[in-house]
Amino acid sequence: MTQADRLETFIRGIPKAELHVHIEGTLEPELMFSLARRNGIALPWMEVEELRQAYDFHNLQSFLDIYYKGTDVLQHVQDFYDLTWAYFERAARDNVRHVELFFDPQTHTRRDVPFETVMTGIHGAQVDAEKRLGITSKLILCFLRHLSEESAVQTLHQAVPFRPWLGGVGLDSSESGNPPSKFKDVFAEAREERFPVVAHAGEEGPPAYIREALDVLGAQRIDHGVRCVEDPELVERLARERVPLTVCPLSNVKLRVFPQLAKHNLKALMERGLLVTINSDDPAYFGGYIGDNYLACVRELGLSRDDVIALAKNSFSASFLADADKQRHIAAVDAFAAANP
Repeated sequence: MTQADRLETFIRGIPKAELHVHIEGTLEPELMFSLARRNGIALPWMEVEELRQAYDFHNLQSFLDIYYKGTDVLQHVQDFYDLTWAYFERAARDNVRHVELFFDPQTHTRRDVPFETVMTGIHGAQVDAEKRLGITSKLILCFLRHLSEESAVQTLHQAVPFRPWLGGVGLDSSESGNPPSKFKDVFAEAREERFPVVAHAGEEGPPAYIREALDVLGAQRIDHGVRCVEDPELVERLARERVPLTVCPLSNVKLRVFPQLAKHNLKALMERGLLVTINSDDPAYFGGYIGDNYLACVRELGLSRDDVIALAKNSFSASFLADADKQRHIAAVDAFAAANP
Protein backbone atom coordinates (compact mmCIF):
# COMPACT_ATOMS: atom_id res chain seq x y z
CA MET A 1 0.00 0.00 0.00
CA THR A 2 1.40 3.40 -0.98
CA GLN A 3 1.60 6.34 1.39
CA ALA A 4 -1.27 8.00 -0.50
CA ASP A 5 -3.38 4.87 -0.11
CA ARG A 6 -2.61 4.72 3.63
CA LEU A 7 -3.59 8.37 3.99
CA GLU A 8 -6.90 7.85 2.25
CA THR A 9 -7.61 4.74 4.31
CA PHE A 10 -6.91 6.70 7.51
CA ILE A 11 -9.14 9.62 6.47
CA ARG A 12 -12.04 7.46 5.41
CA GLY A 13 -11.72 5.18 8.44
CA ILE A 14 -11.49 7.72 11.24
CA PRO A 15 -14.85 8.08 13.06
CA LYS A 16 -16.51 11.38 12.22
CA ALA A 17 -19.77 13.30 12.36
CA GLU A 18 -21.31 15.31 9.55
CA LEU A 19 -23.11 18.46 10.68
CA HIS A 20 -23.76 20.31 7.43
CA VAL A 21 -25.40 18.25 4.70
CA HIS A 22 -28.68 18.97 2.91
CA ILE A 23 -30.55 15.76 2.20
CA GLU A 24 -31.93 17.22 -1.03
CA GLY A 25 -28.34 17.97 -2.02
CA THR A 26 -27.44 14.28 -1.88
CA LEU A 27 -29.76 13.51 -4.81
CA GLU A 28 -27.40 11.87 -7.27
CA PRO A 29 -28.30 12.17 -10.99
CA GLU A 30 -28.87 8.42 -11.32
CA LEU A 31 -31.43 8.45 -8.49
CA MET A 32 -33.00 11.64 -9.83
CA PHE A 33 -33.66 10.00 -13.19
CA SER A 34 -34.86 6.79 -11.52
CA LEU A 35 -37.40 8.68 -9.39
CA ALA A 36 -38.46 10.77 -12.39
CA ARG A 37 -39.29 7.56 -14.28
CA ARG A 38 -41.07 6.09 -11.27
CA ASN A 39 -43.20 9.20 -10.80
CA GLY A 40 -43.75 10.09 -14.47
CA ILE A 41 -41.93 13.41 -14.25
CA ALA A 42 -40.18 15.00 -17.23
CA LEU A 43 -36.75 16.49 -16.49
CA PRO A 44 -35.14 19.26 -18.57
CA TRP A 45 -32.08 17.03 -19.13
CA MET A 46 -32.09 14.01 -21.42
CA GLU A 47 -29.51 11.90 -19.57
CA VAL A 48 -27.27 11.71 -16.52
CA GLU A 49 -24.18 13.08 -18.26
CA GLU A 50 -26.06 16.11 -19.59
CA LEU A 51 -27.21 16.88 -16.05
CA ARG A 52 -23.69 16.54 -14.67
CA GLN A 53 -22.42 18.96 -17.30
CA ALA A 54 -24.95 21.51 -15.99
CA TYR A 55 -23.13 21.54 -12.63
CA ASP A 56 -20.97 24.50 -13.65
CA PHE A 57 -22.02 27.05 -11.06
CA HIS A 58 -20.86 30.65 -10.82
CA ASN A 59 -22.57 31.46 -7.53
CA LEU A 60 -25.04 30.12 -4.99
CA GLN A 61 -28.13 31.07 -6.98
CA SER A 62 -26.98 29.29 -10.14
CA PHE A 63 -26.71 26.11 -8.07
CA LEU A 64 -30.08 26.62 -6.36
CA ASP A 65 -31.88 26.92 -9.70
CA ILE A 66 -30.85 23.35 -10.60
CA TYR A 67 -31.17 22.10 -7.02
CA TYR A 68 -34.81 23.13 -6.73
CA LYS A 69 -35.67 21.71 -10.16
CA GLY A 70 -34.20 18.37 -9.19
CA THR A 71 -36.39 18.13 -6.08
CA ASP A 72 -39.49 17.91 -8.29
CA VAL A 73 -38.92 14.14 -8.50
CA LEU A 74 -39.49 13.77 -4.75
CA GLN A 75 -43.20 13.07 -4.43
CA HIS A 76 -43.91 10.18 -2.07
CA VAL A 77 -42.79 8.72 1.25
CA GLN A 78 -40.72 6.08 -0.54
CA ASP A 79 -38.89 8.76 -2.56
CA PHE A 80 -37.75 10.57 0.58
CA TYR A 81 -36.82 7.26 2.18
CA ASP A 82 -34.77 6.17 -0.83
CA LEU A 83 -32.98 9.53 -1.00
CA THR A 84 -32.09 9.50 2.69
CA TRP A 85 -31.11 5.84 2.81
CA ALA A 86 -28.78 6.30 -0.18
CA TYR A 87 -27.00 9.10 1.72
CA PHE A 88 -26.61 6.99 4.87
CA GLU A 89 -25.18 4.08 2.91
CA ARG A 90 -22.63 6.42 1.35
CA ALA A 91 -21.82 8.05 4.71
CA ALA A 92 -21.15 4.65 6.24
CA ARG A 93 -18.31 4.12 3.75
CA ASP A 94 -16.59 7.18 5.28
CA ASN A 95 -17.25 5.86 8.81
CA VAL A 96 -19.64 8.68 9.63
CA ARG A 97 -21.09 7.74 13.02
CA HIS A 98 -23.48 10.66 13.54
CA VAL A 99 -25.25 13.05 11.17
CA GLU A 100 -27.17 16.27 11.73
CA LEU A 101 -29.14 16.40 8.54
CA PHE A 102 -30.76 19.48 6.97
CA PHE A 103 -33.99 19.39 5.02
CA ASP A 104 -36.06 22.10 3.33
CA PRO A 105 -39.78 21.37 3.82
CA GLN A 106 -40.88 24.52 1.98
CA THR A 107 -39.22 23.19 -1.16
CA HIS A 108 -41.72 20.34 -1.06
CA THR A 109 -44.86 21.85 0.45
CA ARG A 110 -44.80 24.54 -2.27
CA ARG A 111 -45.28 21.61 -4.69
CA ASP A 112 -48.23 20.34 -2.62
CA VAL A 113 -46.21 17.48 -1.14
CA PRO A 114 -47.56 17.10 2.42
CA PHE A 115 -45.19 17.93 5.29
CA GLU A 116 -46.01 14.52 6.79
CA THR A 117 -44.87 12.76 3.60
CA VAL A 118 -41.45 14.41 3.78
CA MET A 119 -41.03 13.71 7.49
CA THR A 120 -42.19 10.10 7.32
CA GLY A 121 -39.82 9.14 4.52
CA ILE A 122 -36.74 10.78 6.01
CA HIS A 123 -37.46 9.57 9.53
CA GLY A 124 -37.94 5.99 8.35
CA ALA A 125 -34.47 6.00 6.82
CA GLN A 126 -33.00 7.52 9.98
CA VAL A 127 -34.45 4.71 12.08
CA ASP A 128 -33.11 2.07 9.70
CA ALA A 129 -29.68 3.73 9.49
CA GLU A 130 -29.29 3.49 13.25
CA LYS A 131 -30.46 -0.14 13.34
CA ARG A 132 -28.58 -1.41 10.28
CA LEU A 133 -25.57 0.90 9.97
CA GLY A 134 -25.04 2.15 13.51
CA ILE A 135 -25.35 5.78 12.40
CA THR A 136 -27.29 8.08 14.71
CA SER A 137 -28.83 11.25 13.35
CA LYS A 138 -30.77 14.38 14.11
CA LEU A 139 -32.99 16.15 11.57
CA ILE A 140 -32.75 19.93 11.30
CA LEU A 141 -35.54 21.84 9.60
CA CYS A 142 -34.25 24.78 7.54
CA PHE A 143 -36.31 27.79 6.56
CA LEU A 144 -35.75 29.12 3.05
CA ARG A 145 -34.48 32.66 3.45
CA HIS A 146 -35.58 33.84 -0.02
CA LEU A 147 -39.18 33.29 1.10
CA SER A 148 -41.09 35.37 3.63
CA GLU A 149 -40.95 35.08 7.37
CA GLU A 150 -44.69 34.39 7.29
CA SER A 151 -43.99 31.26 5.23
CA ALA A 152 -41.34 30.23 7.77
CA VAL A 153 -43.81 30.67 10.63
CA GLN A 154 -46.35 28.48 8.84
CA THR A 155 -43.67 25.84 8.35
CA LEU A 156 -42.70 25.94 12.02
CA HIS A 157 -46.32 25.41 13.00
CA GLN A 158 -46.48 22.40 10.68
CA ALA A 159 -43.37 21.03 12.34
CA VAL A 160 -44.44 21.27 15.98
CA PRO A 161 -46.50 18.03 15.93
CA PHE A 162 -43.34 16.25 14.75
CA ARG A 163 -41.18 17.73 17.51
CA PRO A 164 -39.88 14.32 18.71
CA TRP A 165 -38.47 13.68 15.22
CA LEU A 166 -36.71 17.06 14.92
CA GLY A 167 -33.33 18.00 16.34
CA GLY A 168 -33.26 21.71 15.52
CA VAL A 169 -34.09 24.51 13.11
CA GLY A 170 -31.86 26.39 10.69
CA LEU A 171 -31.76 28.93 7.90
CA ASP A 172 -30.50 28.32 4.36
CA SER A 173 -30.94 29.18 0.65
CA SER A 174 -30.03 32.51 -1.00
CA GLU A 175 -27.96 34.48 1.51
CA SER A 176 -27.35 37.70 -0.43
CA GLY A 177 -29.96 40.29 0.47
CA ASN A 178 -31.67 38.03 3.01
CA PRO A 179 -30.14 38.84 6.41
CA PRO A 180 -30.84 36.64 9.43
CA SER A 181 -32.72 39.51 11.08
CA LYS A 182 -35.48 39.02 8.49
CA PHE A 183 -36.42 35.90 10.50
CA LYS A 184 -36.15 37.27 14.02
CA ASP A 185 -39.69 36.40 15.10
CA VAL A 186 -39.86 32.83 13.78
CA PHE A 187 -36.58 31.95 15.48
CA ALA A 188 -37.83 33.49 18.73
CA GLU A 189 -40.83 31.20 18.48
CA ALA A 190 -38.60 28.23 17.66
CA ARG A 191 -36.49 28.89 20.74
CA GLU A 192 -39.67 28.97 22.83
CA GLU A 193 -40.36 25.48 21.47
CA ARG A 194 -36.83 24.56 22.69
CA PHE A 195 -35.42 23.85 19.25
CA PRO A 196 -31.63 24.11 18.99
CA VAL A 197 -30.75 26.80 16.42
CA VAL A 198 -28.22 26.91 13.58
CA ALA A 199 -27.97 29.26 10.60
CA HIS A 200 -26.12 29.65 7.33
CA ALA A 201 -24.15 32.89 7.50
CA GLY A 202 -20.91 34.31 6.18
CA GLU A 203 -20.76 32.24 3.00
CA GLU A 204 -21.82 34.86 0.44
CA GLY A 205 -23.14 37.26 3.05
CA PRO A 206 -20.91 39.60 5.11
CA PRO A 207 -19.59 39.04 8.65
CA ALA A 208 -22.49 41.15 9.90
CA TYR A 209 -24.79 38.26 8.98
CA ILE A 210 -22.83 36.01 11.33
CA ARG A 211 -23.31 38.52 14.14
CA GLU A 212 -27.03 38.69 13.39
CA ALA A 213 -27.30 34.90 13.38
CA LEU A 214 -25.72 34.81 16.84
CA ASP A 215 -27.34 37.84 18.42
CA VAL A 216 -30.75 38.00 16.71
CA LEU A 217 -31.53 34.37 15.95
CA GLY A 218 -29.67 32.82 18.88
CA ALA A 219 -27.69 30.47 16.65
CA GLN A 220 -25.57 27.96 18.56
CA ARG A 221 -23.62 26.97 15.45
CA ILE A 222 -22.76 28.82 12.24
CA ASP A 223 -23.01 27.00 8.93
CA HIS A 224 -20.13 28.11 6.67
CA GLY A 225 -18.95 31.29 8.44
CA VAL A 226 -15.79 31.55 6.35
CA ARG A 227 -16.12 35.32 5.85
CA CYS A 228 -15.69 35.90 9.58
CA VAL A 229 -12.00 36.61 8.87
CA GLU A 230 -13.02 40.02 7.49
CA ASP A 231 -13.93 41.04 11.05
CA PRO A 232 -11.06 40.37 13.52
CA GLU A 233 -13.23 41.09 16.55
CA LEU A 234 -15.77 38.55 15.32
CA VAL A 235 -13.03 35.95 14.89
CA GLU A 236 -11.92 36.57 18.48
CA ARG A 237 -15.49 36.20 19.68
CA LEU A 238 -16.06 32.96 17.78
CA ALA A 239 -12.85 31.52 19.23
CA ARG A 240 -13.59 32.75 22.76
CA GLU A 241 -17.17 31.47 22.78
CA ARG A 242 -16.27 28.24 20.98
CA VAL A 243 -18.97 28.77 18.37
CA PRO A 244 -18.68 25.92 15.87
CA LEU A 245 -18.29 26.61 12.15
CA THR A 246 -19.53 23.87 9.80
CA VAL A 247 -17.22 24.51 6.86
CA CYS A 248 -17.80 22.92 3.44
CA PRO A 249 -14.55 23.25 1.44
CA LEU A 250 -15.46 21.66 -1.90
CA SER A 251 -18.79 23.49 -1.89
CA ASN A 252 -17.03 26.80 -1.29
CA VAL A 253 -14.84 26.23 -4.33
CA LYS A 254 -17.68 25.00 -6.55
CA LEU A 255 -19.73 28.12 -5.72
CA ARG A 256 -16.74 30.46 -6.21
CA VAL A 257 -16.49 31.56 -2.57
CA PHE A 258 -12.80 30.69 -3.03
CA PRO A 259 -11.13 30.52 -6.46
CA GLN A 260 -9.42 27.21 -5.63
CA LEU A 261 -9.10 24.93 -2.63
CA ALA A 262 -5.50 25.93 -2.03
CA LYS A 263 -6.82 29.45 -1.25
CA HIS A 264 -9.38 28.24 1.30
CA ASN A 265 -9.04 29.64 4.83
CA LEU A 266 -9.97 26.45 6.73
CA LYS A 267 -6.46 25.86 8.06
CA ALA A 268 -6.10 29.52 9.00
CA LEU A 269 -9.37 29.34 10.94
CA MET A 270 -8.06 26.32 12.84
CA GLU A 271 -4.79 28.09 13.59
CA ARG A 272 -6.74 31.02 15.06
CA GLY A 273 -8.41 28.70 17.54
CA LEU A 274 -11.85 28.35 15.99
CA LEU A 275 -13.95 25.21 16.41
CA VAL A 276 -13.97 24.17 12.75
CA THR A 277 -15.58 21.09 11.20
CA ILE A 278 -15.45 19.66 7.67
CA ASN A 279 -18.68 18.76 5.87
CA SER A 280 -20.01 18.10 2.38
CA ASP A 281 -23.02 20.48 2.05
CA ASP A 282 -24.63 19.24 -1.21
CA PRO A 283 -22.27 16.45 -2.23
CA ALA A 284 -24.17 15.21 -5.28
CA TYR A 285 -23.67 18.63 -6.87
CA PHE A 286 -20.28 19.69 -5.48
CA GLY A 287 -18.15 16.68 -6.33
CA GLY A 288 -17.47 15.06 -2.99
CA TYR A 289 -18.85 13.52 0.18
CA ILE A 290 -17.30 14.13 3.58
CA GLY A 291 -14.31 11.84 3.12
CA ASP A 292 -13.55 13.50 -0.20
CA ASN A 293 -13.60 16.90 1.53
CA TYR A 294 -11.16 15.74 4.21
CA LEU A 295 -8.85 14.18 1.64
CA ALA A 296 -8.88 17.23 -0.64
CA CYS A 297 -8.05 19.54 2.28
CA VAL A 298 -5.13 17.37 3.33
CA ARG A 299 -3.75 17.45 -0.20
CA GLU A 300 -4.37 21.11 -1.01
CA LEU A 301 -4.04 22.81 2.38
CA GLY A 302 -1.31 20.66 3.88
CA LEU A 303 -3.38 19.47 6.82
CA SER A 304 -1.44 17.11 9.06
CA ARG A 305 -2.53 13.82 10.56
CA ASP A 306 -3.04 15.65 13.87
CA ASP A 307 -5.25 18.19 12.06
CA VAL A 308 -7.42 15.37 10.73
CA ILE A 309 -7.75 13.92 14.22
CA ALA A 310 -8.63 17.36 15.64
CA LEU A 311 -11.25 17.93 12.94
CA ALA A 312 -12.84 14.54 13.60
CA LYS A 313 -13.01 15.32 17.31
CA ASN A 314 -14.40 18.77 16.57
CA SER A 315 -17.21 17.20 14.56
CA PHE A 316 -18.49 15.43 17.67
CA SER A 317 -17.78 18.35 20.04
CA ALA A 318 -19.82 20.67 17.80
CA SER A 319 -22.78 18.29 17.54
CA PHE A 320 -26.02 18.39 19.50
CA LEU A 321 -25.30 14.98 21.02
CA ALA A 322 -25.42 14.54 24.80
CA ASP A 323 -22.06 15.10 26.48
CA ALA A 324 -21.64 11.41 27.29
CA ASP A 325 -22.16 10.48 23.64
CA LYS A 326 -19.72 13.15 22.51
CA GLN A 327 -17.06 11.77 24.81
CA ARG A 328 -17.72 8.20 23.66
CA HIS A 329 -17.19 9.19 20.03
CA ILE A 330 -14.11 11.28 20.81
CA ALA A 331 -12.64 8.29 22.63
CA ALA A 332 -13.31 6.22 19.51
CA VAL A 333 -11.35 8.75 17.44
CA ASP A 334 -8.42 8.45 19.85
CA ALA A 335 -8.62 4.67 19.75
CA PHE A 336 -8.66 4.64 15.95
CA ALA A 337 -5.66 6.98 15.78
CA ALA A 338 -3.71 4.86 18.25
CA ALA A 339 -4.45 1.71 16.27
CA ASN A 340 -3.46 3.34 12.97
CA PRO A 341 -0.16 5.16 13.63
